[in-house]
Amino acid sequence: MPDLNDDDISYFKDRLLAMREELTALLETGDDETGPVQLDQTSVGRLSRMDAMQRQAMAQETERRRHSDLRRIEAALKRIEEGEYGYCISSGEPIPRARLELDPAAATTVRRTE
Repeated sequence: MPDLNDDDISYFKDRLLAMREELTALLETGDDETGPVQLDQTSVGRLSRMDAMQRQAMAQETERRRHSDLRRIEAALKRIEEGEYGYCISSGEPIPRARLELDPAAATTVRRTE
């Protein structure tokens, strides 16, 4: 492991599991605003409908991001199980611990351009 010992791996695994649990709970509770916008136009104006449509789009994007984050977390947990956690999936180089602290699901290093 790249500068990561067993305690570090356990620490990151616990963080990933907690993140997965939180995201799963958020997805299960859902957001009622992701469904079709239905307003009674006789009592609600056009601006209110546009506002409802904007809230719907934002809720749908939030849900999409949560699913994406959940996939990243699952992939990181799989890398832990396979002994590949902490290495860039593109270059094979170690991912700096500081990057993993910011994003435990990080799968790649950040390359600097000069």
